[in-house]
Formats: sequence, C-alpha cells, structure tokens
Amino acid sequence: MRMVDLIEKKRNGFALTKEELVFIVDGYTNGDIPDYQMSAFAMAVYFQDMTDEEITNLTLLMAKSGDMVDLSGIDGVKVDKHSTGGVGDTTTLILAPLVASLGIPVAKMSGRGLGHTGGTLDKFEAIPGFSIDLTEEKFLESVNRLNVAVIGQTGELAPMDKKLYALRDVTATVESIPMIAASIMSKKIAAGADAIVLDVTVGDGAFMKTPEKARRLAETMVRIGNLAGRKTKAVLTNMDEPLGFAIGNSLEVVEALECLKGGGPKDLMELVYTLGAEMVVLAGKASTTSDAKNQLKEKIQNGEALQKFIEMIMNQGGTTDFIEEPEKLLTGKIKKEVLSDKDGFVEKMEAQTLGIAAMKLGAGRSTKEDEIDFAVGIVLHKKVGDPVKIGESIATIHSNREENSEIEKMIISAIQIGEEKKDVELILGII
Repeated sequence: MRMVDLIEKKRNGFALTKEELVFIVDGYTNGDIPDYQMSAFAMAVYFQDMTDEEITNLTLLMAKSGDMVDLSGIDGVKVDKHSTGGVGDTTTLILAPLVASLGIPVAKMSGRGLGHTGGTLDKFEAIPGFSIDLTEEKFLESVNRLNVAVIGQTGELAPMDKKLYALRDVTATVESIPMIAASIMSKKIAAGADAIVLDVTVGDGAFMKTPEKARRLAETMVRIGNLAGRKTKAVLTNMDEPLGFAIGNSLEVVEALECLKGGGPKDLMELVYTLGAEMVVLAGKASTTSDAKNQLKEKIQNGEALQKFIEMIMNQGGTTDFIEEPEKLLTGKIKKEVLSDKDGFVEKMEAQTLGIAAMKLGAGRSTKEDEIDFAVGIVLHKKVGDPVKIGESIATIHSNREENSEIEKMIISAIQIGEEKKDVELILGII
C-alpha cells in the first residue's frame, strides 16, 4: 500500500476502506507519512468529501491513535459538553458546576482558544491560582467527590488530530466537515465521557456560516458519537451576535458569576438551560427536558450551583474573593465608552468583527505562542432589537493600553443601527 495511491483514489472521488484509513492514520502518527503527502490528502478530502462510513472510521482511528482516558473509576454517567466556538461562549463556566450540583459527574477536559478570546482553560485561568494541571488521580478523585473538575487535554490525547489540525491550519483545509467532525469527536471519544452534548454554532461569529453546513456537521458528529457507544445530542445555536454581553476572559468569568447568582443575560441563560437539560436527560436524571430545566433552575435559585462553582475553584487552587467582589477580576487599566452616533434600533451585530476587536486588545490569540491578557475585552450594552439613542453607550472597552481608536471604530462598524426592530432566534434546532 502506498500513500500516493490513496491520495489519487480520494482525489478521484472514491471512498477509502477502513484498512486504507488505518494505513494513513498509523503512518502519519508515527512519522512514516510526510507532511507534504498529508497536505495533499487533506486537500483531496476538502474537495471530494467523505462518506459517513469513512468519517466514522477516520474518527475512531484518530481517537485510538493515543491515550484513551478511562473514567470507569468515576461513579455515574459521565457527561461532557463541547461547543464548536463563537464569541462570548461562557457556557462551560456555568454549565459544569450547575450540572454537577444535580449529582451528575462532569469530568471536563478542555483546550485553549486560538481566535477571538481564550478557550475554556484560559477563562478558568483568569481566576488567580486556578490550576488546570491536575494529576489523573487527583482529577478522578475530584470528580468522585465534587462531581466536577476541569483539566487540560493531555499531550497524548488523539495525537493524530493534533498533528493534522496544525497542518490543516496552514494549508487552507480547516473548513472541511469530515475533518472538523473527526477532529472534535476523536478527542471527545478519547476523553472517556459516556454522553456528549454538542453546541454547534452557526452564523457570523461561528465556524459554520450557513445553517445547512452546521446541520450536516451536527448530524455527522451525533452519528459518530452514537456509533462509538456514546449517547450524543447536538443543539444548533445562532452566533450572528455574541452570546451574552462580555467578550474577554475575566469579563466572561464575572458574567458567569452573575448567571450563577441568578442574573446574567437572557440569551446566555437560555442556552445554558437548553444544553444543561440535554445533559441531565442523557445522564438519566430526568425523563424530559422540561423537568430537567426545572431542576437546573432550582439549583440556581437555591444557590447550590454557585456553591458548587466555589467548591470547584477552591479544589483547584483558585481564589474565591471575587465571588463577593467581582471587580477584583476587572483589572484593565483603561475603560473607554463607545457611544452611538444615531438613534434607532440595533439591527445587526457582526459577531466576528467584535471578536477580532477583542483579540486585538489581547483577549485572544492569533498564534499559539501569543500570551493572553485576561483583563481586557469588550462589554456590550445592547443586543439586536434594543433601542439606542445618540450619545448612549453601546459598549465599554476594557484595555491596558492608551490608544484604542481602532478598536472603537471596529465596534461602531460592527453594531449596525437602523429604524427596524428585529428579533434573534437563539436555538435553531436539536439533533
């Protein structure tokens, strides 16, 4: 078997057998297949797509290319959640302790962000002292005792995916549904959860720009998960405007805290309850999503979700003084109000532009080597459909630099104000 023949076969639109995919995954993982041949294969897949069987085989082989995490030592149905990414995606900070407060084990392995703002790990590390580097023994013990812990993915978790993702990133082959699905699900399967809930975002601030592509990605990942023996559901969500009001790591931690205290933005809490309800049902703690949502709301109202959040932070070495004094996390030196230049209603928000503006402030990474400034970001004061008057603040820039005129211009251009009042539907479907 030769790699050049398999590249040609896929280039010509034919499906690869499991044995041929084994050859590719094993060969690339151990270094026998060079980057230039794998680049050619990735481009062939980009243009010719893959069958459902191919995608499933590729995913399972990638999952088994490294360590498979054994969570059998944790009691109960282990539930995980994954988002395909967006702007202001704060849900894990709220969901993990909230679902855990119902006695459901949430053994969360997360990654770092490359893009608008930091990933889940970066947001947790915005809490001083919080450590994501737990030993496997400490991780399992924490979940058994508290029902929740969050750690970084190990270097040996799906190493094939790590190599292939880096290659796709520099060869213009990232936007391939088969490879996106295989990348996400290989890591989720390797991480050992019994059930997986996927938040598949669609729109301006998401990876998938059209509902058709997002639905196909969601259906593909759900099928892979179920075939791998993991109960899997997907929620399609609108990312045409940022989720919540905060864009930036410490800012999002404070917003998550507001939600756990019973406040927070309506759209963010709607998504939390929708994703959380699916997690609760998959864990067998409720028979319907309606019942599950009521259970989750009760845990917010009685303070048990907040208490679980505090316990999780303390267990992983983080300070909790910001719980009563959130301003202790808001350490940006400069606050600049962005004012509206017209009357009307917010008709559109370019989520991607707002995310890039936050990244330019230092809230995200343009390369993996970039250092994140946890303090900086943007807090929005309006959402689509809200009325606006001339001179009214539509956003606040949190910065650690004096010159922010470029960021201000980006925000003004991204928040489009007109005469028509529009509504945004957040939940687009459940698969």
